[in-house]
Amino acid sequence: MKALALDKVYQLIEPGPVVLLTTSREGVPNVMTMSWHMMVEFTPPLLACVVSSGDYSFSALAATGECVIGIPAVEIAEKVVAIGNCSGRDTDKFARFGLTPRPASRIAAPLIEECFANLECRVVETRLVEQYNLFVLEVVAAWHDPAREAPRTIHHRGYGSFTVDGEIIQLKSRMP
Repeated sequence: MKALALDKVYQLIEPGPVVLLTTSREGVPNVMTMSWHMMVEFTPPLLACVVSSGDYSFSALAATGECVIGIPAVEIAEKVVAIGNCSGRDTDKFARFGLTPRPASRIAAPLIEECFANLECRVVETRLVEQYNLFVLEVVAAWHDPAREAPRTIHHRGYGSFTVDGEIIQLKSRMP
């Protein structure tokens, strides 16, 4: 073993696929790229995510208490990264990157048609927001495109490097 710089640790343990988080505040939709998230509970499905207080989406999420987590496949990876490299303060990201907003069933934030799955979420816990920018979200409705079989997701490895999902293996597990 060799020592690893502490600022490289996140590259080893980055949680899951890169996702798109949408919000809508006063009728204005926005989308941001996010990779710092994790499952917290199965039933009801709870997610935790970090949205930097410097991000334009932070204030909308804090004010409205709702968002959509869109899960994109590798086919739109370049758009996903480009979305993360600009701000919604001065850019209509849906228009600029050719994303199609669709109405959600239970919240104001839009679904993203180009994502193979969309999770409508409500903020249920904010005690760690001030200190860590960490929101806990409850998924209140979930959607997927059944025509997209085995979509491959991208995973952030840091500094512009990504891994694409590979081979799926099945192993016996007691988990549901």
